[in-house]
Amino acid sequence: MARISVLDDDVALDEPTLIEGFPGVGLVGKIATDHLIDAHEMTHYANVHCDGLPPVTVYRESETAATTPVRLYADTENDLVALRSDVPVNPGAATEVAACLGSWFDEADLFPIFLSGIGREKDEAPPELYGIATGDGGEALGRAEVSEPSESGLVSGPTGAMLAAALEDGRDAVGLVVESDPQFPDPEAARVLIADGIDAIAEIETPTDGLVEQATEIRSAKRQLAEQMRQATEESSQAEPLKMFQ
Repeated sequence: MARISVLDDDVALDEPTLIEGFPGVGLVGKIATDHLIDAHEMTHYANVHCDGLPPVTVYRESETAATTPVRLYADTENDLVALRSDVPVNPGAATEVAACLGSWFDEADLFPIFLSGIGREKDEAPPELYGIATGDGGEALGRAEVSEPSESGLVSGPTGAMLAAALEDGRDAVGLVVESDPQFPDPEAARVLIADGIDAIAEIETPTDGLVEQATEIRSAKRQLAEQMRQATEESSQAEPLKMFQ
């Protein structure tokens, strides 16, 4: 049965911003979301039980408590919610998961920021970031001065499905797309997502020095998940150019 199981009823949120972190190209959404949760010491707020999510259980080092692979964390001071996912979502289930989460977005009066990477070979230039929007989400992009796309493209995977649902339902939402390493976890791209996109839109301040200083450790920790994503790229949340179809 699809439901969001709240663990802490004392958490009070007022029209919060939600940061979505399903794994994708460069694992940028996951790295960014994990960092936000740690940097802001966010509380494990709820477990996500959506039809279509892999029927697995996860556990943490030095902890006996088992939990769901997709969870929600909250920061009441910054009115922030983060969706942390330890697993990819099968492409056939993306629409089902999007519908499950979308109904809760409406109930909780959330403003979602969806995160996606677009594969680009690394060079000396910093990763380019741009934004897209549904509903009145473009106003948030304008206030934050996030750039418009430099090319046509599409967003696929669970992130694309949630953006499609937001578009269909007329829900306000933002999608951030950042140039990312197509082969390996990309902490630098995740840093750009946070510093130039998420912080500006959510009006928060997040220290990001650790993402660069600990890049080697982060890549090593995320390597296994990145390999899973490469073996099943159709399950990945990603942006890609549309030039091939034009």
